[in-house]
Amino acid sequence: MKKISVIVPCYNEHETIEIFYNEIIKYFDDKYDYKIIFVNDGSKDNSLDIMRELGNKDSRVLYVGFSRNFGKEAAMYAGLEAAQRIHSDAALFMDVDLQDPPELLPEMLGYYEEGYNLIMTKQKDRKGQGLFGKMCSLGFYKVYAFVTKDKGMAKGSRDFCLMDKKVINAFLQIKDNERFTKGIFHYVGFKTKMIEFEYKERVAGTTKWNFRKLLKYAFLGMREFSRFYEYIPKIFAWIFALITLFDIGYGIGYAIYNDVNFFTEAMNWTNLRIDFGLTLLFIGIFYVIRLLYDVRSHAQKRPIYIEEESNIVLDDED
Repeated sequence: MKKISVIVPCYNEHETIEIFYNEIIKYFDDKYDYKIIFVNDGSKDNSLDIMRELGNKDSRVLYVGFSRNFGKEAAMYAGLEAAQRIHSDAALFMDVDLQDPPELLPEMLGYYEEGYNLIMTKQKDRKGQGLFGKMCSLGFYKVYAFVTKDKGMAKGSRDFCLMDKKVINAFLQIKDNERFTKGIFHYVGFKTKMIEFEYKERVAGTTKWNFRKLLKYAFLGMREFSRFYEYIPKIFAWIFALITLFDIGYGIGYAIYNDVNFFTEAMNWTNLRIDFGLTLLFIGIFYVIRLLYDVRSHAQKRPIYIEEESNIVLDDED
């Protein structure tokens, strides 16, 4: 019997955890061995207490608790590690607020049985999102595709997905401290299927995302999967290089047209030195940023998360 793990990151979600549990188990098929892995991301409410209670009454409910809030990306990574520890054949990411519809579970498992390694989802539209949010979202996908050269990320794509062992193992090989899951999915590849669904409201509680967090997350994605910050000094270096060439060209043209000495009368050497100096400055900044990228990628050895409590015990563990 194949083991399927449903990974559910939670941060201050005491209003939704039991609702999610009662809903998701309706779609569990007896031919699979299901586990629900709640990841408590340093919640300040009683989310962890609810997870404990559910785990005590249902052995299919597992949980991992962090020592503090590490963020949803870390929670997703911890959930996959837990799924790997219990030898899951496949795992799903789902939001606890039920904006990821559990009724898609049978369809996703159907594609999994057909041989797809990764079954992803996307919303058909941006219903429920304001005009400003829609514009920001569209702008992000356009800019992300430009700076990363990744044209495959679907607009409206969700973290809600099902992955088999190959994808789980590949995902966990990437040890980035600051993670952008949507980018990682496209980075690892494999045979992928996309499913669309209609927008759904949260069943309870309030979203933990705001514009500042979303903007930070967008910049994180572009930074992790591109040399995003190199574009700025590179653009300015090209601008001032072109201005330098224009200064030289203008001087040559002025000297020929007015029949004067190029070096003493036609050229504005002060402007030329400034423009050429600025070109070299931005080239230098470009290479400093590239060096810092490389140093940072090799220097960070901090753990992605710190586990404080869990009810996951393997047979070979005390």
